[in-house]
Amino acid sequence: MEDKDPIVPPGKPVGTHAQGLVGRAKAIVTKPDETWQVVARETDPPMKVFTSYVVPLVAIGPIASFIGGQLFGYGAFGISYKPSLMGGLSYAVVQYVLALAGVWLIAWIANFLSPKFGGRDDFPAAFRLIAYSLTAAWVASIVGLIPTLGIIGLLLGLYSFYLFYQGANPVMGVKQDSAIGYTAVTVVGAILVYFVVGTIAAALVGTGAMTGRLSGVDASGDRATVDLGQYGSIEVDGDNQTVDLGEMGRIEVDEANGTATVEVNGQTVTVDTTEGQ
Repeated sequence: MEDKDPIVPPGKPVGTHAQGLVGRAKAIVTKPDETWQVVARETDPPMKVFTSYVVPLVAIGPIASFIGGQLFGYGAFGISYKPSLMGGLSYAVVQYVLALAGVWLIAWIANFLSPKFGGRDDFPAAFRLIAYSLTAAWVASIVGLIPTLGIIGLLLGLYSFYLFYQGANPVMGVKQDSAIGYTAVTVVGAILVYFVVGTIAAALVGTGAMTGRLSGVDASGDRATVDLGQYGSIEVDGDNQTVDLGEMGRIEVDEANGTATVEVNGQTVTVDTTEGQ
């Protein structure tokens, strides 16, 4: 008897486009075992997964937080404030851009660590593993609409760790008995990345969240530069996006040439984002 794919209908090409964004997100969250087997056979290049899946899902958190902040404001330890319209929007944009850059960096970390746990050195596969694993966290960030429920969103987002663990073996070939260790080390790296993202976003906006002004931003036409001060800079110039974090590293995405370059601790890795097309 022919073994039919339980997720993708017969005759459909294997890839995110076979299900659509909503279908893939639902499948990876509700049927991770079956869906990871499908993902393991996919060949979608990182840039395609990034533009069709990551970009829209990452936007959920910043948009929800922006709306929640405008409606209810934020409060902790007896202190509360409601950011101005432009201040809240500025923070959401910075958070969004840095979160997108963070996905590339976490994928690089996952790929770098994979061979150390018996897995493959395969950046496109690592990117798919990270992109689909983080689905739960991105979807859960919708609770940002009600800021006081933020802790619930955080707890729901922890399911992404389990998704990563489930996908480590079929997608990256990590030995099953090493999957827990691989997951733990990668999660630590991911936490550090998003800690840096949050710190930079907060430092960049600073009092701008209260006054409605975002300092360090210079934009004209299709070129924009964001000065992060001691943390580095973000530059968008047409098809090129560069996040320079000084000593912490550098990420450059060149859509025109189809490459993504990550520099961390003196090591440089350039990935062909069109691979698999």
